[in-house]
This record gives sequence, structure tokens and C-alpha cells, in this order.
Amino acid sequence: MKLRKLLSLSILGSLTGLMLAGCATSNAAGEDGHSTTLRIAHSLAEDHPIHQSITQFADLAHDNSDGAIGFEVYPNGQLGQERGTIEMVKSGLIDMAKVSASGLESFSSSYSIFSLPYVFQSKEHYYEVMNNSEAVQEIFQSTRDDGFIVINWYDGGQRSIYTADKKVESPADMNGMKIRVQESPTSIAMIKAMGGAPTPMSFGEVYTSLQQGVIDGAESNETALTNSKHGEVSKAYTYTEHQYVPDLLIISTNTWDSLSTEQQQALKDAAAISSESHIDVWAEAIDQAILEAKEMGVAFYEIDKQPFIDAARPLHESYQSQNADYERYFKDFQSYAN
Repeated sequence: MKLRKLLSLSILGSLTGLMLAGCATSNAAGEDGHSTTLRIAHSLAEDHPIHQSITQFADLAHDNSDGAIGFEVYPNGQLGQERGTIEMVKSGLIDMAKVSASGLESFSSSYSIFSLPYVFQSKEHYYEVMNNSEAVQEIFQSTRDDGFIVINWYDGGQRSIYTADKKVESPADMNGMKIRVQESPTSIAMIKAMGGAPTPMSFGEVYTSLQQGVIDGAESNETALTNSKHGEVSKAYTYTEHQYVPDLLIISTNTWDSLSTEQQQALKDAAAISSESHIDVWAEAIDQAILEAKEMGVAFYEIDKQPFIDAARPLHESYQSQNADYERYFKDFQSYAN
């Protein structure tokens, strides 16, 4: 009850700020001729590649709709952290949000497949599944009655383990290590299977927790070392490459249903173009992050991932055993592997 009350207060506070900000921009939108202004929230900084791609999506969708749809983008967690923005999209308090697939797992377990370790065997396999799988599209539409659907995805990179100074080559090396994970049941089970002690916390707490030794390490892509300065307190990045978790663009069911067929298509087309161009933007960002992290003194380690893959296998079996749909999703994903 206390957690629910705190969450409600957080959403109310964020909504109050949104309404104040919206009052200042809604008139301007009207003067520009927008018949609809959609609000998009995410928790990343304005210099992050994802924000750049979200901005591109908004510009393209505005043009595709002949100016009928305007957008207000709220980065930097202005409207709250990820869980809060998902709640606001579900209830229709805001229209859209960029969230991690792992964050949606708490709202619908169908999204947990994206957090399964080594469900994607490579970056190429990941792209094939996300762009072509009917199971992915089925999952994206499965939460319509829960208040939102997914209209596209963005590459969030591979996730690997980074620590203060320790290379991890096997689950035995992670024994007893407190590793920060996203607040995802699957990610928690993953770190346990990989030998570590999972410690869920918000991303904003990670730097201080690493600095103070509250946690021994974390897992994310290379941009965390630079954009979030984690490379100042973590000097060993081991390519376990245990997850490729996509970032997803969600929209309120109420908002989606209020749009005309033409406007819906304008959003779909804009999302598809921005997602495709994001691949190159992301690749450049990763290359730059690695260069900057090395200048910060971070060492990067390539390892034989097989011990971690073997440790994760029971999670695959557990996922498939839940129901026939999940078994079908898993097999569909694996059908795209080389």
C-alpha cells in the first residue's frame, strides 16, 4: 500500500508539472495548426542517441501527417522514471514513452522474452528477429487491453558486465558479486544463474552505488561508461553480451484509437524510418563510447561466453514451460538464428 501510494503521488506530481508545461505549449501548437499534440517521455539525456532518434520520429510524423500532429518531447526523466511513465501512458495521462522492454515485463510477462539471456545469439540474429518476427508483433499488440501498444523498437545495444577492476570469465568469477540489474524478474534470475547477487535499482543510483561499493558491478552497454560517467568508477568491461534488450516506443491505446487511419500510418512510417536510421547512429555512438572509455582507463575484455550460455539454459526451459504461446515465441525467435 505504501509503495502504491508513493507511486500515485509521484505520478500526480509529474502530471502537475506536465500540465503546467503543456499550458505553455498547447497554444503554440494550436497556432501552428496542429489538430493533435502528443506528449512523449523518456529518461535519457538529450545528447543520447535514443533521444536524437525520438526527435527524428517526431519531426517525420509531423511532416507525414501534413502538420496535423505536433509533439512535445520530455527527456531526462522530467515526468518521472520509467515505471511511472509507463503507468501514465497506460492511464492516458501522457500519450507516448520510450521504455526498455525489461521495464514492460512487470506490466505483462509476455515481454519477458526480450530479457532472456542469450535468447539472441548475435547482433545479426537480434536484428532479424526484431525486424521480421511475427511473434514480436504479436507481443507488441498483446497489451492493447492493458492500455498501450508498441509501435516500434530502437536498438539499445548489447548488455555486458562491468566492474571496478575485475574481469569475469565464468559464473565462478561472479560468485558473491553484487551486480546492479534492471527491475526485471528475468534479469534478476539471469544474474543469479550467472553466479552473481542481483541488486535491482534505478539507473540514476548506479554511479554513486559503484563509487561507494554498495554494488560491485553493473550490466549495460558501453554508453553507460561515458554518458553516465560509470567509467570513472568502473575500469573493467567484460563482453559477456548476455542480453540485447530493445528500447520500445509505446503509445496509449486511447491515443492510438483517437487517431485516424492516416495518422496512425504516419506514426508507423515515421517510427520505422527513425528505427532504421538509428542503427547507424547507435553504431557510431558505441564506437565513440569505447574510445572515450579507454581514455578514462577502462579495459575491455573479450571472453569465451559458453560458460554463461550454459548457465542461462535453464531460464530458456523455464520460460517455454509457462505456456504454449511462450514456447511458440521462443521457437520463433530461434528460427531466425544462422
